Amino acid sequence: MSNRTMDARAGSLLDKTDAASRRIRRRHAANRRMQAYGLGAIGFAVLLLGILIGSLVWSGGQAFFQTRIDFQVHVDPAKINRDDLYRSNWRAIVQDSFLELFPDVDNPRERRAAAGILSSGAPYVLRDRVISDPDLIGQTIRVSLPASDPIDQFNKGVITRDVPEDQRIVTDQVIAWYDRLEAEGRFSTPVNWSLITEADSRFPEMAGLSGAITGSFYALLVCFLISFPVGIASAVYLEEFAPKNRFTDLIEVNINNLAAVPSVVFGLLGLAVFLQFFGLPRSAPLVGGMVLSLMTLPTIIIATRSALKAVPPSIREAAFGVGASRHQVVIHHVIPLAMPGAMTGTIIGLAQALGETAPLLLIGMNAFITSDPGGLMDPATALPTQIFIWADSPERGFVARTSAAILVLIGFLISMNLIAVLLRQRFQRKW
Repeated sequence: MSNRTMDARAGSLLDKTDAASRRIRRRHAANRRMQAYGLGAIGFAVLLLGILIGSLVWSGGQAFFQTRIDFQVHVDPAKINRDDLYRSNWRAIVQDSFLELFPDVDNPRERRAAAGILSSGAPYVLRDRVISDPDLIGQTIRVSLPASDPIDQFNKGVITRDVPEDQRIVTDQVIAWYDRLEAEGRFSTPVNWSLITEADSRFPEMAGLSGAITGSFYALLVCFLISFPVGIASAVYLEEFAPKNRFTDLIEVNINNLAAVPSVVFGLLGLAVFLQFFGLPRSAPLVGGMVLSLMTLPTIIIATRSALKAVPPSIREAAFGVGASRHQVVIHHVIPLAMPGAMTGTIIGLAQALGETAPLLLIGMNAFITSDPGGLMDPATALPTQIFIWADSPERGFVARTSAAILVLIGFLISMNLIAVLLRQRFQRKW
């Protein structure tokens, strides 16, 4: 072989090596770009989530604290009907004791303004305390009652003194009274546990989420009791027993379509069927749960079928090999192995149902309810509809409570998704 030929071959090999190196560098660069795109997408999503959570905490964090006023109240027996404590004149008892803090105020208009420092719902707090302990009648007790919403906003700095008097709802006279009470150490801002333990109220400083949380619990309970067994049974039949023909293909396509149908359509269906045709009561958690179960069923069926498909065929073949019948294979081997995936899909479906608003609005679960529902047939609201009600309220105090309610709802959703992840990690088996 001549030297020229050898040089040509060596040059060709070097060209091929250079070309291969360039291709490898391009592939590595493409891999790095792909990773950068993924990290950028995740970072963008985390940034948006951080902005959402941050804005909610910024605007709703104040609702987790409540301004209260400490003073002494004389539970005057002359103003109390012992035979009907609930209907006694608690407002007069509270206002008379509170106005004793303003001995120099005798003008009726100023007395009403001074009484406005205290929440209009304060008498109900004293009423419930005395009803729980009737021995307090006739005594002078120290109480800590909520301040009115304007004073609460002023104490938290939402309403400032710098604003001209004609542009704020707290007058200069009220601010002077506030300063005097503040100097006496009568104001405090403890944790607002009533946000979780009390039901809704017309007064933002008294409004809580207890009724909405209870209503959501009942609705999700009904949703689970209906959608879980029906969804599991449907998925098992379609995946393990149903023949593969056009009819089952049509059913599968429609299940996938139902999973993408807007939730308001299920609300209209529940309104027409459950309320108008069967005559079930409006605003009842039973109806809410039934509507949510219609919406959750496709999700459970799809998730369960995926879990059933994930069971290795060798499990079925081994069971058939030792003489097990089809239902024995399914009941004793396939379903237990697929149950973690089915439970995960169920919890995710319930979490999705917990955040739905439109179907509950259509069946009337946005009513103003001031007490917790006692059962499945009692009028109730739910967390998302309570947020809708508060967001639509004109009082300024409901702005912070709306954000706080959203934080509570997100907390429940995160908890349910964490449970789903823990169940999957705890029971999932790998082959």
